[in-house]
This record gives sequence, C-alpha cells and structure tokens, in this order.
Amino acid sequence: MAGSTAGAIVQDMKNTLVPHMKRLLAASLPLLLAGCNLTVLDPKGMIAAEEKTLILVATGLMLLVVIPVIVLTLVFAWKYRSTNTKARYEPDWSHSNAIEAVVWLIPCLIIIVLGVITYRSTHALDPYKPIESDVKPITVEAVSLDWKWLFIYPDLKIATVNQLAFPANTPVNFKITSDTVMNAFFIPQLGSQVYAMAGMQTKLHLIANETGKFDGFSSNYSGAGFTGMKFTATAMTNDEFDAWVKQVRASSQSLTKEGYAELAKPSEKVPPTMYASVDPMLYHSILHKYMGDSDKVLTLDEALGGATCTVETAETISDPAPVQSALPASTAVRKNS
Repeated sequence: MAGSTAGAIVQDMKNTLVPHMKRLLAASLPLLLAGCNLTVLDPKGMIAAEEKTLILVATGLMLLVVIPVIVLTLVFAWKYRSTNTKARYEPDWSHSNAIEAVVWLIPCLIIIVLGVITYRSTHALDPYKPIESDVKPITVEAVSLDWKWLFIYPDLKIATVNQLAFPANTPVNFKITSDTVMNAFFIPQLGSQVYAMAGMQTKLHLIANETGKFDGFSSNYSGAGFTGMKFTATAMTNDEFDAWVKQVRASSQSLTKEGYAELAKPSEKVPPTMYASVDPMLYHSILHKYMGDSDKVLTLDEALGGATCTVETAETISDPAPVQSALPASTAVRKNS
C-alpha cells in the first residue's frame, strides 16, 4: 500500500514538474544565447568568407559520421532493450564484414577529403600571401603594447592608438610586431589571427568587402590589462577615408621617439588617440631593439644605429608557393608568387 502511494506521488510530481521544466528551458534559451556573437560566421571580407566556408565544409563532413552514430546508438538501445522479446538474440555473433567495411571505409574517405581540403585551403589562405586586386593596397604597421595597439601608416606618415581605419574593397597589408609579451592580432569578421612577437615581424593581408565597424582585439592573454586591449576597425568609403586622414593630420599630437617611450608604458583602457605625424623609423626601431647580440634590450636609437638586422632584412620574407584554392573563387584572389 505504501509503495503504491509513493509511486503515485512520484508520478504526480513528474506530470506536474516536467511540463514546467520544459517551458522554463524554452523560455531561458534566448537568455542563455543572448551573449553569443558569432562574428566568425558573419564575415565581412573575402578572407573571412573563405574561412567560414572551410569551417562549414569541415563540420558538415564530420557530421556525416557523428549524426548516424548518435541516431544508431539510440535506435539500438531501443530496439534491443530487455523488454523487446521480438528482437533477434544472437549471443554467439562476433563479426560482420559489411559492418567492418562501413565503420572503416566511410571515416577513411572523409579523412582523406578533409586532408585534401585542409592542405589546399591552408596554403590558399596563407596570411603572408598578398591579395591580388586592381586597387593599390594600404600598409599598416601594427605594434602590440601593454595594453593597447599602435597603428602606424608609413605611407601617410600618421599613427593612431586603438583605432584602425581603411577603405573598403582595398587590400590592407599588415606588418605586425610587439614591444612587450606575445599578443595575437585578430579581427574576426575580416579573417585570420596572427601572433605579434617582440623582435619578429609577422604579416597579414585582409580586405573588407563592405563598409562598417568591426571589433578587433588581442586573442592571446598578455597580463592584467588584457581584457581592455581592444580596438575598432572601420572600413570606409574612399571619401570618408580621405576625410579621416585629414582629421588625423589635424591632431595637435606627434609621435616622436620620446613620446613613444611614454606611450609604451603599461596602461589600461586607453582611449583612441590620433597622431598627426610619426617618426618614420619608429616601427623598425621597435622591431630591431630586441635583435642585439646580447640579452640587453636596445634603445630605439641603438636599435637602428647598431643592430645586426637592417630594414631591408626585415622586409625580406619569401612568398609561399602558389596553390590552387580549395574554396569558391572570389572577386579578389591571392597573388601567385
């Protein structure tokens, strides 16, 4: 009697609570997903679009195995449950050539296809490979500091902090280094992440195929102010970019070596800053200051005066061999070396 009463109580709780829990879960899903911003899957540039395609293709191929395995697991658990007396009972079964062929052949074929796509797309999306375009590219020298980003426009002779601007549909050639610990330069909606390291120069080529503002940040932990190491990358029309350049040149600040020494000191949540002019050799001085023969970090003047590496040496980086893209063709393509 007591057992039947307890069972009735449990059943009543199930009938009452389960529907409420389902409704609560359904209502809470928007709140749980409210903080999600899948910028990688919302590309605004050619490189990011090709990377999105690679992600979706790779995921789809892997789901060809994952989904059938999940479904068959549930089917087998239901079909061969202990209460199903109609299921075939074969205690001496041990091998099936057909099953062996399926569980080995299909995954092997998927791995081969994934391997080919990954190899070809890795070379096609090499961040060092320039983007071929009829439009002249713009060069930006990016320096990671504690905890902000310095952007130098060598051709325009201006500089900014935590503010990046460029014309839409124009290739942007980034030269990246660090004057502190290792960081990682990343604008998810435009493409690849590339590390910034002291005494080394990495390269990245991106393009925005539409105007807009895109979040950029350091994706590699670098200390106390890491969370504030963010910037806005703005793709503009040509006229808007020309107006922006004039605005920067109208700034009252100039970035000299002495001013840079103050800027390089650790600071957090630095607001966007503009410099009407910049020392033309500042970037190379930063790059070379860690290239001396001893463990001593050179000053900016010593870096250019006594460094074993020259500006020309820093620029000499061999281009990767051309490989046909595994992804859909775009209006702008990588240059062949």
